[in-house]
Amino acid sequence: MEIRPSFLWMLLGASLVTLLPRILPLIVLSRVRLPDWGLRWLGHIPIAVMSALLAQELLVSKGAFSPQPVALLSAVPAFAVAYFTRSLLGTVVTGIAATMLFRYLSSLLALS
Repeated sequence: MEIRPSFLWMLLGASLVTLLPRILPLIVLSRVRLPDWGLRWLGHIPIAVMSALLAQELLVSKGAFSPQPVALLSAVPAFAVAYFTRSLLGTVVTGIAATMLFRYLSSLLALS
C-alpha cells in the first residue's frame, strides 16, 4: 500500500490539531494555582456533561422531544445502582441488562 505525502501531511496536521487543545491547557494550568472556587467549579463540569448526554439520549429522538419508555425504564435501575454503589461497571452492566429485559418484555407485549 502506497502512502501519498499529502495523506501523511493531512494525518500529521489532524494529529496536531487534536493534540494541541488537550496538551496546552495541561501545560498552562500545571503552572497556575487555581483558587478554591475555580476548582469547585471545574468539579461540576463532568457531571454537567454527563447529564446533558443522558438527557439527550433519554428524551430526544430525531431532533424532537420524544421520551422513549424503554430507555426511561432502563435508566431507573441504572441510576439506583450508580447512586448506591458509585460503580461505573455496575451501572453499565445494570443499564444494559435492564434495557435487554425491558426490550424483551415490550416485544412480548407487542406480540400479544
